[in-house]
Amino acid sequence: MTVTAPNARRTKLVVAFAIIYLVWGSTYLVTKIGVGHLPPLTFAAARFVSGGLLLLGVARRLAVRRGQALWPTITLVDARALLAIGFFGVFVANGIGVWGLQYIPSNLAALLNVSASFWIPLLGLFGARATSISLRIGVGLVIGFAGTMLIAWPSNDAAAAALGWPTLIVLIGCFSWSVGTILQRNQQSSLDLMTFTALQMLCGGLLLSCVMWLSGEPARWHWDASGLAALAYMTIMSSCIAYTAYAWLSVNVTPAQLSTYGFVNPAIALLLGWWILDETLGPLQMVGTLVILGGTLLVNWPRPAPAAITAITEADEAKLSSAKRAAPPAT
Repeated sequence: MTVTAPNARRTKLVVAFAIIYLVWGSTYLVTKIGVGHLPPLTFAAARFVSGGLLLLGVARRLAVRRGQALWPTITLVDARALLAIGFFGVFVANGIGVWGLQYIPSNLAALLNVSASFWIPLLGLFGARATSISLRIGVGLVIGFAGTMLIAWPSNDAAAAALGWPTLIVLIGCFSWSVGTILQRNQQSSLDLMTFTALQMLCGGLLLSCVMWLSGEPARWHWDASGLAALAYMTIMSSCIAYTAYAWLSVNVTPAQLSTYGFVNPAIALLLGWWILDETLGPLQMVGTLVILGGTLLVNWPRPAPAAITAITEADEAKLSSAKRAAPPAT
């Protein structure tokens, strides 16, 4: 074990969390712009099919440079996992998400996604890599929820929208995303992380494409600069970069730590709405943002662990460096 291994791992964690916090915090605003100019299911399908193909091309190019085959062997277990995660995490969760953003504000959509921050730790109690919720983490989750409620409290429009069917359906999508996350966490695969992520996006994108054609949406497609710019951002930043970071975190941190993105993203979405769209940012919302930060820090604050758990062998480090999906010992 090298002396710098723990620091290198910590740096990866910080960078990965920063990506999903900042990029996914901005996607509510960007998706709202996108579905305002392009058909929603077509927008989602194009995002995941193009993003999956782009990421797959990069993954296999890197594999060839490492001396591996251009196309990997996909086992029946891999295929089932890719279809399941693509179905729950992309097709249902994101398909519902883009549909819902036609009817509800982007900041309300972000707030509704806080529900995933509770489903992920709860579902994480089960499965091959089940993880319990400690008192400290439980308190951090409650604090994060309280901060989100402070952000949502002043919005009468959001409260009214919460009574409608679009909000209920979006909540179903949040639960589906949580299921996909736990499936990803518990899956053991011989595929490298980037290839696995690309293929699951392709599976979900192709399912979205089927529904897109059945709904007749392609007939409503038109070339719009704002819509295409939003699509490009979602494809590269959200689908390729943030999804890869999230997939890596799903097998390298606890479900409770992973779920903190659901607290931070609404705060980012709120701040972006204030900065870019001149939306009002009241005192309670400022306090709520700080409370969310406190809860997130409490959940993610590093703590000493037994040497048997924290030790990273040179073989483990090599696997991490090559982005393999073999999960390290649970922390």
